[in-house]
Amino acid sequence: MSTRSVATRYARALLDVASKSNQQEQADKDLGALVEVLTQHQDLQRVLFNPAVPAKGKQGVVRELAQRMGASPAVTKLLNLLAERDRLALLHDLAAVYHERLLDHQHIVRAEVTTAVDLAADRAEQVRRRLAEVTGRQVTMTTRVDPAIIGGVVTKIGSTVYDGSVARQLAALKEKLVAGA
Repeated sequence: MSTRSVATRYARALLDVASKSNQQEQADKDLGALVEVLTQHQDLQRVLFNPAVPAKGKQGVVRELAQRMGASPAVTKLLNLLAERDRLALLHDLAAVYHERLLDHQHIVRAEVTTAVDLAADRAEQVRRRLAEVTGRQVTMTTRVDPAIIGGVVTKIGSTVYDGSVARQLAALKEKLVAGA
């Protein structure tokens, strides 16, 4: 079983537990903060992820870490369970999967919009509203600029890409011209 699928099981369980106490967003913040701490402190990460360090030692460290961070009871319990089972290495994947599941639970979809030039704030808001209408969900949107698309918009929602760029239209026209020759 892949680490991502194992992390998905833990994330699903955490979301269920956090939902019962209405602390889904707090759990997301706690996991994000924990991943940030581990990213900044490589020595701590090496200790917690090292299979040679006994589970009791890891449990003590995560208990202290959770207390200092003010982590929610659900996250604290999860950290203790992961330390006990020597699965703390799943934390990065678990935090990412939990965040995705939380957004899905809240009916929020993330969209990445690429344009050839910067979008004005009002135009970006129009695009976001239109995407919300099309998806039937609330949309959080990030924008980026890629002059190579020449014009138009490329939108990525989840794993689906909607390519309305001038560059793609020119490539399609070229394919038709070459095929017809």
